[in-house]
Amino acid sequence: MEKVHKLIDSHGGIVKKEEFADIDVDYRRILDFVESGELVRIKNGYYTDRMDRFSEEELIARLFPDACLCMESALYAYGYIRQKPYGWHLAVDKNTSKSRFKMDYPKVIPYYTEPEALALGATKIEINDLTFGIYDKERVICDCLKYEGKLEHEIFKEALQSYIKDEEKDISMLMEYARARKVVSKVQSLIGVWL
Repeated sequence: MEKVHKLIDSHGGIVKKEEFADIDVDYRRILDFVESGELVRIKNGYYTDRMDRFSEEELIARLFPDACLCMESALYAYGYIRQKPYGWHLAVDKNTSKSRFKMDYPKVIPYYTEPEALALGATKIEINDLTFGIYDKERVICDCLKYEGKLEHEIFKEALQSYIKDEEKDISMLMEYARARKVVSKVQSLIGVWL
């Protein structure tokens, strides 16, 4: 078990199933370690020795480096909504395996997106010394308008009001994204009247 702990430490706390082969531990032994409580299965094919080793943010940043925070997660990161979302809303390539997101903790809500749309407005943000992909504010607002039905009405209203009050908003960029996301009329009717 000492070799297992060293392997986990050398990989930053998370080890993929196939990496156990480096220390001659087969899948049956991995399952035995999980059953005895010496290993914890984070999700299919990923293991650690202790879940308290990671915060939710660390797990998301490590397991989904290719994803972008979107919808409520992005709104929360920008301070546009006060209530922390129930799960992590992540935009990912539509060709990504669905099984990647099957995990008990933390809760992940994937948004499968066309590759071209995935890149539109994608940027980076630092949260608790961790780097996440995220959509810029204007893209997030356009997505909220496009998928208004997926948001609770109060969250939708709070997000739009926060954006309208934001001193750093970029209206020309918002309109550019609105054309790309096909929500120009919603931007004009719901945001334009306040500008």
